[in-house]
Amino acid sequence: MHIDTPTEIQGASIPPLLEGRDVIGQAYTGSGKTLAFGLPLMERIDTGNKWLQALVLVPTRELAQQVGLVLEKLSKGSGIRTTLIYGGRAFGPQQDAIYAGAQVVVGTPGRVLDHLTRGTMRLDGVTYLVLDEADEMLDRGFGPDVERILSQTNADRQTSLFSATTPEWVHKVSQKYLKDPVVIETSPGDEEPGPDIDHVVYEVWREDKLDVLRRLLDEPTEGATLVFGRTKHGVRSLGIKLERLGYDVDVLQGNLSQGQRDRVIQDFRSGKTPILLATNVAARGLDVLHVTRVINFELPETHELFTHRVGRTGRMGRSGSAITLLGPADLPKWREIERGLGRQLPRITPDGEPIKVTAPKPAMPGTRRSGSFGQRRRRTTVGARR
Repeated sequence: MHIDTPTEIQGASIPPLLEGRDVIGQAYTGSGKTLAFGLPLMERIDTGNKWLQALVLVPTRELAQQVGLVLEKLSKGSGIRTTLIYGGRAFGPQQDAIYAGAQVVVGTPGRVLDHLTRGTMRLDGVTYLVLDEADEMLDRGFGPDVERILSQTNADRQTSLFSATTPEWVHKVSQKYLKDPVVIETSPGDEEPGPDIDHVVYEVWREDKLDVLRRLLDEPTEGATLVFGRTKHGVRSLGIKLERLGYDVDVLQGNLSQGQRDRVIQDFRSGKTPILLATNVAARGLDVLHVTRVINFELPETHELFTHRVGRTGRMGRSGSAITLLGPADLPKWREIERGLGRQLPRITPDGEPIKVTAPKPAMPGTRRSGSFGQRRRRTTVGARR
């Protein structure tokens, strides 16, 4: 794959994983977390045993496809069988792949649980388990399903959690699932530059956000643009408006069929679609290197989601820009996001005039911020207990 130098998260996490240790790994988006857990996973597989030995749980179908593609490349020529298990695809072929001796499964919790309920998959032979995007995997939405899945795995399994953001509650919840984990938190320092993302916030007080968005989309750009909205209906409605205005756009949201989602992402990846409108379904795992601009048309719910959204650009050493449109009603939520980020992003008017604002109040003493854009000093903790 022409990769010969490990990134910081890879260099810090691969050795303890090879030693059989549990790991919690946090690193900025686009830093190579999939190889960080994927290479040790491949080393652990016994090709002589034709049962399921490794399980990678991910929150979205798109991320499952992406992780699966990386693991498939790693396993080429090794005799290791990998398969994808997620909703929106026929159940039968997935069942056949498991019965044929799949040793590695990458899947979403809902479909994995469906296989367990039907008795078409067993997890008692799983010795290596990964929760990718761990903060989302352990929240109230996925948490119950993940817990039911983990209860059916071998108690002696090796477990790792990876994400770009690991809030304090993730560490508390992980105590139920991990044994004396090595905790690795990396953010770029002088040795490894982080994502080169130029942030700017437009205060849209007197204009319609759509008018400002149109002016931004009319600006020449070398790569693709990813526009985030908050709801499925909202991005559909925005897509219809922009199409009627002559823009070449596509929409990615959770109500699409799997075939439609695959087509939308393939067109965006290939460059056929220059502008993609999306809900947070695209905030995690969408690895498209030519995304040069992310526009937050509507704010996300948390600063962690903001980090994941803007992390779709500036990946693997490339540069990008992140633009946020801020209306008067967005101010309370934006202040909350900036407090969580621990930094203030530059604001300008739609005409480009800089705006001076007061700094956000710092977090209470003893609290821990997570999810940065490379502005924190690098901190790697190995062997610490949480």
